[in-house]
Amino acid sequence: MELQFPVELGKELEREVSPLVSAMGMGKGIGPRGSEIPSPELAHLIVSHLCFRHNHPSLWKFLHSALSSRLLSPIHVLALLTSRVIPQRRAQPEAYRLYLELLSRYALSFDPSMPDTSKLKILESVDAELQLSQSYGAPVKDLGHAFVLFFFNIVTCLIDSSLDDWGLQITSFDKPGGAVASMDPQHMDIDSYGSYQIERNEHHQQMRQKNSFMAIEVLERLTESTKAIVLLRLVYLNMPEKFDSLIRRLQFLEADKLIFSNLKSANQLLERLSANVKKVPSFKYQLKNQQLIRMLVNVRSNNPVSCCNFGSGSSSCWVPFDIFMENAMDGKQLLIKSAIVILTEKIYTLKVYNQASWQETFLALWLSALRLVQRERDPPEGPIPHLEARLCGLLSIVPLAIANVLEDEAAKLHPSVQESGYNGMDGKGYGERNLALISSLQLLGNFSGLLCPPASITTAANHAAAKAASFISISKNGKDGLGSGTPTDCFLDNGGNMRHLIVEACISRNLIDTSAYFWPGYLSSSVVSLSDITPSQKSPWSTFMEGAPLTDSLADLLFTTPASSLAEIERLYHIALNGSADERPIAAKILCGASLSRGWNIQEHVVNFVVKLLSPLVPPGHIGPRSHLIDHMRMLSAILFGASSVDTVHILSLHGVIPEVAASLMPLCETFGSLTPTSGNKSKTGEEPSIYMVFSLAFLFLLRLWKFYRPPIEQFPAGGMGPELTLEYLLLLRNSRIVNQNACAQDVKDGSMEQLRFASDKPVYIDYYPKLRAWYCQNGSCIASTLPGLCSGNPVHQVANKILSMIYLKMTKSVASSCNSSTPSGNSSTPSSSNVCGSPVNGGQDACQTPMLSAWEVLEAIPFVLEAILTACDHGTLSSRDLITGLRDLIDFLPASLAVITSYLSAEITRGLWKPVPMNGTDWPSPAATLLSVESEMKELLASVGVHVPIWSSGASPLMLPLPVAAFVSLTITFKLTKNLEYIHAVVGPALENCASACTWPTIIGSLWAQKVRRWHNFIVVSCSRSVFGQSKEAVVQILRSCFTSYLGSLYNSNSLSTKQNGIDGLLGNIIATPPGVCPFIAPGIFYLRSCRLMPDIRHVNDMIVELVTEYARESAARWASSDTPRVQSSQASLSLAAVRAKEVATLGASLLCVSGGFQLVQELYRETIPTWFLSLKEEKPGKVSAVARIIEGYAMAYMLVLSGSFVWGVGDKSRLHSFSRRGRIIGIHMNFLARVLEGNILLCCDPLTWKAYVCCLVSLVVSCAPAWIQEVKPETLQTLASGLRGWHECELALSLLERGGISTIGFVAELIDMIN
Repeated sequence: MELQFPVELGKELEREVSPLVSAMGMGKGIGPRGSEIPSPELAHLIVSHLCFRHNHPSLWKFLHSALSSRLLSPIHVLALLTSRVIPQRRAQPEAYRLYLELLSRYALSFDPSMPDTSKLKILESVDAELQLSQSYGAPVKDLGHAFVLFFFNIVTCLIDSSLDDWGLQITSFDKPGGAVASMDPQHMDIDSYGSYQIERNEHHQQMRQKNSFMAIEVLERLTESTKAIVLLRLVYLNMPEKFDSLIRRLQFLEADKLIFSNLKSANQLLERLSANVKKVPSFKYQLKNQQLIRMLVNVRSNNPVSCCNFGSGSSSCWVPFDIFMENAMDGKQLLIKSAIVILTEKIYTLKVYNQASWQETFLALWLSALRLVQRERDPPEGPIPHLEARLCGLLSIVPLAIANVLEDEAAKLHPSVQESGYNGMDGKGYGERNLALISSLQLLGNFSGLLCPPASITTAANHAAAKAASFISISKNGKDGLGSGTPTDCFLDNGGNMRHLIVEACISRNLIDTSAYFWPGYLSSSVVSLSDITPSQKSPWSTFMEGAPLTDSLADLLFTTPASSLAEIERLYHIALNGSADERPIAAKILCGASLSRGWNIQEHVVNFVVKLLSPLVPPGHIGPRSHLIDHMRMLSAILFGASSVDTVHILSLHGVIPEVAASLMPLCETFGSLTPTSGNKSKTGEEPSIYMVFSLAFLFLLRLWKFYRPPIEQFPAGGMGPELTLEYLLLLRNSRIVNQNACAQDVKDGSMEQLRFASDKPVYIDYYPKLRAWYCQNGSCIASTLPGLCSGNPVHQVANKILSMIYLKMTKSVASSCNSSTPSGNSSTPSSSNVCGSPVNGGQDACQTPMLSAWEVLEAIPFVLEAILTACDHGTLSSRDLITGLRDLIDFLPASLAVITSYLSAEITRGLWKPVPMNGTDWPSPAATLLSVESEMKELLASVGVHVPIWSSGASPLMLPLPVAAFVSLTITFKLTKNLEYIHAVVGPALENCASACTWPTIIGSLWAQKVRRWHNFIVVSCSRSVFGQSKEAVVQILRSCFTSYLGSLYNSNSLSTKQNGIDGLLGNIIATPPGVCPFIAPGIFYLRSCRLMPDIRHVNDMIVELVTEYARESAARWASSDTPRVQSSQASLSLAAVRAKEVATLGASLLCVSGGFQLVQELYRETIPTWFLSLKEEKPGKVSAVARIIEGYAMAYMLVLSGSFVWGVGDKSRLHSFSRRGRIIGIHMNFLARVLEGNILLCCDPLTWKAYVCCLVSLVVSCAPAWIQEVKPETLQTLASGLRGWHECELALSLLERGGISTIGFVAELIDMIN
């Protein structure tokens, strides 16, 4: 129904009837007509006559009364007036003044409880009048959303109006748009008759001047309100670019307030207004109703600096750094994601959760990395990554992670950095994070116990100190006019420490500059003294850069001396690629030498060039079917051999290039595996690489990147989390990086990957390599099922017969000599093609008897060869000695056959089809000599870490092993232990350990190896001891409890809490190696990190960690609170101590959980473990549990959940972590569970106090530490959670949750805004 302006109303106003009485009469008149209240039609009618046909003061009074009596909606009326009055403020100064009065009273009035029909009409009208959807680039969803935008629009419009009235240019700012910003009369819905006749009398001019100041005064009063700050904060959080435009307006006013005289009288108003608006980003809700929750969320684990004190051994709040770094050193698990990327996200996460400064964060990171190195000052014996990998972590990975953090800051301060790349401090000066890095490096000097360098790098540390001393000397001489020199022409015999190496690593990456050399205490007085400085020999790299040829002597020096600059590595790379035939393999060998293992300052570049050399580009003029890779065969052999060492592969893994390495190796395997060698191609001397050897190096290297021998998943107990790493997954990772690079969409730098330029910019799939794919499928079939039968005419059958004939012929000729398997050999630069097991080489005769087959043909036939000889041995027609001799000859013929042997025997072990054979020393080797010793030391070692479970013992029974196991272990102990056979041991070692851990024979296998390599005795005992965790859940429970006890102290011994024996030193120990002849000891944390991947039921680990966290949290709270009353009786200080302990427990739990199962286990925690815990009845010890204990229990669970999620997903709206894309779905599932419980749809079995503390702490932690998560949750879920929190009188917490929910939840906050006060 269309309303008309009532004539009676005008007459009443002229007779000066009370506006309130008139408004009441109007309301009675509207009701019978069927109109809703507040009435949108009436508002339109009144405002249209008010602007400016009946611009009578009484009508303004009536409007005020109608608003106060809720006859009209304030937001609607003010929106209508805003679009009409502000553009005509100069022509109608009286109307503008009255409009400002209404605005000061009703701008923050909002009543969402109006009828839906009125609400919809008002929403559409406000949006149309102010053109909000057009101005803010998104549709207005509800009236609350419109209210937020309306208020922000009012603030910007009034500021722009005052700026315009004062004659200031505002063209550079974002305009609110629409009719408000337009001064064109044709867009106004008014009667223009006489309205634009500007009266230039003195009274109107004074009113105009006062109005511009009054507008600022109104804004200053409005923005003092908490409601206004909340509304502006919603814009700040969800439309930051709009809020930035408001800040720029205020900055413009502040900058010009001293220039324009007409602004001087408004200076104080402007300052107060600016101060009010600047409060918005830092505004925090005061949790008045629950001081306890606020205290729990804001608790800090000791002072972050003091908790890094090495002497105290605590560092409790930073233990995730130590656990991640130590876990990354596990040689059995290669990282497919760069450690730089993971560590960068951990830096951000721990800084937020520990509420630490950047200085504290960087210092904690350096100390964790130093502890990592110090644990292996004396490297233990064994085929595992050693000190080189740990130094890579300290001097390469950590500086590159810090570089990412500094780069992020530089990109925010200087957007051009995002495109051009980070160049350190060049031209930019020091940022906040740069200064924090410098301060942390200066503080490192206080930790002398961690700075003593291991013996193997003392020379490098001394050289770093000498470089600083020389620089200082040259600087002083330059100032005194005594000449100049170079800062590298001196050397020190002592005085260098780990800090000197760290500083050099930072300077080389431009994180700091050479002013670090002048820090107080950086160099001791003896170091600076010229008497300690002696001239050093000229660097071989200087000789190389001067153009000297790569002679043998120079090559040896370059191989053992790390390069110091990128230019040196680039020149070496170009020689390896384009040099002479003799120079290329030498350059490739040098590149994989000391420059890769100890060239920490440029290690990421060396890694880059190594990967690029694995896939040389096709030369421009190359044509024909012959592969260009054949021309690089010698170079490829050298680079493959050099990169195959255990430490080198692990360094490549830490830099995250494993997917690229896999993609580079595949064409090598396809090409060289397809070539048929000629008799002249087989090397007689081992100096020249053969086709078989190059293929074997590439093939075995490729297979090391995933567990190719893994038995079928059905052979494992239930509970495995997620699929195993496969070749397809590696290629998927590599291809995703290619896509990101080609699309230029990688906004976040990826550590060393930022430097990597791939040889091919196209995706790679296994289908591109048909020979490799055929073997890959055959290997999977061989593992999954027994071999099919072959007819005699089959080509594979014919090849198998040729191979059998060859190895049987060799058996008959070299039975005697084949027993001698430990003949030492020299360390050559490349492996020989026939010296893996020490078999003799008879070149003249073997050349005629060896079949000329391609490697792929051989590998395809080997499973049938193995089945034939294993069956012959099982039936007694082939002796065990001849069996092992045949296997060794097969590996000598084609080393790559070791992969098929390993895969086949591993699969046959799981089938249980073969009868056991006696390990009696006659038919098969006997472990009796060391068996009892190994078993005894295993029990002693397990007992030392709190694990007391029965282990398999030989007893008096005869020692038996299934035939495949006996053959496998007997074959492996015939391999020589030389440096140039690491590529062999790196394949069989993990497979053999996998076989041992999945059965009851680890002591037999370990004892046989302990007899062969006595110096590996301790390593073997530890490896055998780990097998117990794959067979006993109780052992898993006990080692987990030992980890918590060693870190936190015993629950039942109050004197053990917070002692020097606990903390990181108790968990991970000070040193890993044990002296020979002493029973090995390993800290519980290290033991767990090396064993957790053997545990078959990872979900059980999840449950145990949650149980331990809640148990420790309850017990620690019980020490600080009385349990004889349900009320919280402890003081805030005592409760804070309990909260600190709970936070430490939760931090340890989250760290162990993430290293145990990664993303899959965290996903399980969110989706199953925590909900199940709340739904399940729990057995508790007799006695009443205090209210404080219940609250602390809920807090610990919430902290562990959010922290573990932050570790795998990151805390920001963008993350470098590959699981980031799945974050929203998993968090949404858990938040939906909380919402359903709060709605009453799910009944819990836990204590209500625990549940309430869990929900409140969870929401508080997400809001304060990971607010980006909230926008990934459905708005209706957030609304339900907020309603539940309101029911607990946690209104401020509900608001803080909703305000982070994005555009969709802005309206909900506006509807709750009246609850703030």
